[in-house]
Amino acid sequence: MSDAPLLEVTDLCSGYGRSQVLFGITMRAPHAGGVAILGRNGAGKTTLLKTLAGELRATGGSIRLDGKPIEGRTPEQRSRDGVGSVPQEQAIFARMTVRENLLLGARGRDSGAIDQVLRIFPKLGRRLGQTAGTLSGGERKMLAVGRALLGRPRLLMLDEPTEGVWIGVIEEIADQLMELAGRMSIILVEQHVELALRVASYAYVIDRGTVVLEGPADDVRNDKALLRYLAP
Repeated sequence: MSDAPLLEVTDLCSGYGRSQVLFGITMRAPHAGGVAILGRNGAGKTTLLKTLAGELRATGGSIRLDGKPIEGRTPEQRSRDGVGSVPQEQAIFARMTVRENLLLGARGRDSGAIDQVLRIFPKLGRRLGQTAGTLSGGERKMLAVGRALLGRPRLLMLDEPTEGVWIGVIEEIADQLMELAGRMSIILVEQHVELALRVASYAYVIDRGTVVLEGPADDVRNDKALLRYLAP
């Protein structure tokens, strides 16, 4: 990875109240490229993304974006800094139409920004007048990613973007994420390990809130320890 990362996290600690979940996480993400965060359920992956997004307060360590500390900034400020996040759940407004969801994400930008999202996810263009809550699982994920892209993030964090999605649509989403990773920074938490390691060029494996394995995606894929850290 580059010697000048977009995101640099050092000795990050975080959790919920008195329950500490992350214990000294150190990681980096490049200006363009995918980074996979792997681990079994409960390892701390979602907690990591929430802390990076500002939804949880870091209790130790540092978070730097383009060399500037952001650990004291609110989620709204981090969004303006260029940090986009697609949570695992509640990423869209179910009672609004697809068009209304996209307009909210666009924040007053011209229609050209929405047109760019529709070129990435053409299925959404055929659902603009449909209530978002009636979309398929895959279409909801596309809408959530599309809304996040309208914020023009430099860093896009995705928590389980293929969960509950039909296998045929999973491949479509993976293809689009690979394309996006060619021009922006993506951090991907994903249970489909092969998909994650295909999108990402670098991977971190977390176990009990610490990084236990890291390296180029191909090296992590072939490491015999990987299965041990992913086993339930």
